[in-house]
Amino acid sequence: MSSGDSLHLTFDLASEAATRALGRALAARLRPGDLVLLSGDLGAGKTALARAIIQAHLAAHGIEEDVPSPTFTLVQTYESPELLIAHVDLYRIEDVSELRELGLAEIADEGAVIVEWPERAETGIRRLSPDSLDISLTLMPEGLRRARLEGRGSWAARLEGLSL
Repeated sequence: MSSGDSLHLTFDLASEAATRALGRALAARLRPGDLVLLSGDLGAGKTALARAIIQAHLAAHGIEEDVPSPTFTLVQTYESPELLIAHVDLYRIEDVSELRELGLAEIADEGAVIVEWPERAETGIRRLSPDSLDISLTLMPEGLRRARLEGRGSWAARLEGLSL
């Protein structure tokens, strides 16, 4: 696949265990320079999926850590011997210029950035990396959540064969 390609996948997540399984599968594919963008309505599961990705990555390195929502801190960082991960919540961002103050460009150079509410600063966030994984979470009937994934750049190839 060329770097201009993208790949789309959809998963129905029937439970929190299914969300954690998706998080584990994505954590195994996470690399320095990655950008993971989580969008969806309040309660759609953005924080739960971000938490699952981060905890699975840390657990693979023998690290157990609480992963709270960064709603009020805006950025929470986690480090393993392999990767620095920034978990970002942009819900309270009012202007794209506020992104510079968060130091995300520096983290994206060497680590991975997982962003909730990326639409609040879409143009600024997209500049961080060409290797992005866009995940749209939707609440469905019967308590289901649907995760639509779009891998861009190197994420397109890394999503091939992904199953839960």
